[in-house]
Amino acid sequence: MDINSIVLRAPLRLACTAILCAALWISPAQAHAAELKTIAILDFDLVDDQHELSPATVEYQRLRAIRDQLQKEFAESGLYRVVDLGPASELIKKHQSEMQLHACNGCELDIARALHADRVLVGWVQKVSNLILNINIQIEDAATGTVLLNKSVDLRGNTDETWRRGVSSLVRSMVEKSQGNR
Repeated sequence: MDINSIVLRAPLRLACTAILCAALWISPAQAHAAELKTIAILDFDLVDDQHELSPATVEYQRLRAIRDQLQKEFAESGLYRVVDLGPASELIKKHQSEMQLHACNGCELDIARALHADRVLVGWVQKVSNLILNINIQIEDAATGTVLLNKSVDLRGNTDETWRRGVSSLVRSMVEKSQGNR
């Protein structure tokens, strides 16, 4: 073997090594994504304890915003693979017309199963007063109905920002405590 053949093979070896390293680096990330359980994150409900004194208005707009935020943060943090609710929209509307989803005695499981989701998240915001609220989530196994996680965060102040911070706090706590993908 002469020096020219060694010099010509060096770039080939380097390229093969780079490809192998890239494959080894990408594979765990792809495997983790494939292993993530799917979750249907349902619309949040509002439990308004102060309806007569201070009727909810903007809170109803915020419910959708925090669900969207939760979906985004779950996906970005790798807690779960979030499923699209679109295919079950009629079923969701039917159940919402009858009662709030967080208190519907199993309808959330029917929705999750219709979406072929492993897990379902029901959430509600309780408005204790105009300045005191709490955001609650419950994650259930769609096959068995077993409650896997209950979390809550208290809010002081009723603004878009406090609601956003509350959701981020819930997700951060789940990540720190490895409470995803159960």
